[in-house]
Amino acid sequence: MRLPVVAAPMFLISGPDLVIAACRSGIIGAFPTTNARTTQELDAWMLRIAAALAETGKPVAPWATNVITHSTNQRLPHDLELVARYRPPLVITALGSPKPAIELVHSYGGIVIADVVNLTLAKKAIDAGADGLACVSAGAGGHTGFISPFAFISAVRRLTDGLLIVGGGIADGYGVAGAIAAGADLVYMGTRFIATHESLATDDYKRMVVESTLDDLLVSASITGTPATWLKPSLRRAGYDPEHMPEKPERNYDSSQQQQVEAKRWRDLWSAGQGIGAIRAIEPMSAVVDSLANEYQAGLARVAALTR
Repeated sequence: MRLPVVAAPMFLISGPDLVIAACRSGIIGAFPTTNARTTQELDAWMLRIAAALAETGKPVAPWATNVITHSTNQRLPHDLELVARYRPPLVITALGSPKPAIELVHSYGGIVIADVVNLTLAKKAIDAGADGLACVSAGAGGHTGFISPFAFISAVRRLTDGLLIVGGGIADGYGVAGAIAAGADLVYMGTRFIATHESLATDDYKRMVVESTLDDLLVSASITGTPATWLKPSLRRAGYDPEHMPEKPERNYDSSQQQQVEAKRWRDLWSAGQGIGAIRAIEPMSAVVDSLANEYQAGLARVAALTR
């Protein structure tokens, strides 16, 4: 790995091109299985990722897939069958216990990371046998947390010495250096990669991310039933009033149903995190990672200079 960064799995954004480009650039590439609308498409995606990374002939960063383990996701057993077939080195579980994935992933030597937003969930994931935690903190895009990244790192480090990933509002290499100095092993970074050439975001979405600021973000549970960070311009275009959002719906993460019922609505509602201000152009993944690497080295050098 060139940098201690995970291109976080983003709903409707992360696909094979982004994962492959991330891994080839030296950071972990990840995608949610639900982005593949059918298990047949997921099979094709995993085959393509595994083959592309194997054929490079030189070391690449590992890839990861993200599975929703919430009880409403009826497609989970089928997704896990494909995980067993293609053996991603890391499997990230979200919106439920990591237990359904642990035995399977451990059987081929993989690592299970549990996506958590508070200490209660962190303790449950540790007790369930997760190898590490992805601490989704305040400032994250998509389904967000409410704890400061630095406070979250400190609190979780008292519970475990396992792999600790932290995300939330970190979108440049200086932030990566700070998180590593604070005790994280890796940094979850999603928003920074929305406006890459390789992401599945539409051109309008990418332009909105480039043009928006922190003031254009809204945290609301009205769309999915779970608090998430949304771009206000996309909400207005879809007919929502950001000042008067509707009551939150019942949570339902069954990807087998969403592919028919929710597809168009999800495409029109766009998310981003508090790292949005770091994005100034639509660029290839390799260029973004180059910038992050330069900033990361500058951040480490600054810390070293201050501690001499």
